[in-house]
Amino acid sequence: MNPYAYHSCLAERMHRFVDLRQLVGKDYCGQARFLSYFDRFLSEHRWSRQWITCEIIRSYRDSLAHLNIATQRCRMPVVRQFCIHLSVFEPRCYVPVKGEWTLHACPQRLPFIFTRTQVGTLLEAAGQLSPLPFPLRPHVYQMFFGLLYVTGMRISEALSLNVGDVDLQRQRIFVRKGKFGKQRWLPLADSTAARVQSYLDRRLCGCSSTADSPLFVSLHGNRLPKGSAEHNFRCLVRAYGISQRGRDHPKPHSLRHSFACHCLLKWYRQGVDINARLPVLATYMGHADMRYTYRYLHATPELLDEANRRFLNPYHQIINTEVTHE
Repeated sequence: MNPYAYHSCLAERMHRFVDLRQLVGKDYCGQARFLSYFDRFLSEHRWSRQWITCEIIRSYRDSLAHLNIATQRCRMPVVRQFCIHLSVFEPRCYVPVKGEWTLHACPQRLPFIFTRTQVGTLLEAAGQLSPLPFPLRPHVYQMFFGLLYVTGMRISEALSLNVGDVDLQRQRIFVRKGKFGKQRWLPLADSTAARVQSYLDRRLCGCSSTADSPLFVSLHGNRLPKGSAEHNFRCLVRAYGISQRGRDHPKPHSLRHSFACHCLLKWYRQGVDINARLPVLATYMGHADMRYTYRYLHATPELLDEANRRFLNPYHQIINTEVTHE
């Protein structure tokens, strides 16, 4: 069901378009929200035609120029999909060319990558949050941020977890509401499973313990709101001065980027075949295409050092062999 109301002259067409996408099994809630921004833009510009023109698409694209590339790439594809749908009924409708929506993009800031020390500081700080008026508060946020880091889950996926999604007997968590409706099992390390068990022991004492009750709860036992999680995260990173020059401000999603980079760093240090492991990382992160996984792999100083060491190692062996023979 589409929770967004459209108000432009194309509102009825938009509602039918979203309904059609959802009827074929797509969640489409995120895309419906992005389409509402375009609907608001049309309303503000008093658009009265029953089709879309090239000029209005360019105006809308220019209005997004202050946003980063990733945000533009989220907002424009759904507009293109809607235009394709609308062109069936209105042949005069302009359909944007794929990729034309990032022509006026602002320079993209590098995502924040936590060091292991910074992750430890964040989790320790979360465990020291005031338990008033909610005794579970420090345990909820320490477990929530910790799980984001060790599993690389999206914040929406973690917030959607229910008690029944945790299978500690097999040490795994079921991501029921992944991006685009995809689902997956995430294996857990022994230490992570032990932490989750400890959290559940506290969580189940004071709140509902049914399988469909939320894993992460707020004051009244309801599902933890995204806004509350993001607010507490910002307060913690500011209070403890967690930042890096030249990179974006830390966000909960930064933990997902950090997870991917730290996995790669660990594999480099273990000497494993990176190319063979990348599909495993992509599957674990819920990516159907490796291209999306590459966006999370960033050149941190530690990673560059390990890559450089692996590159030079064969040459050091050759040099040492030649010196020995001499």
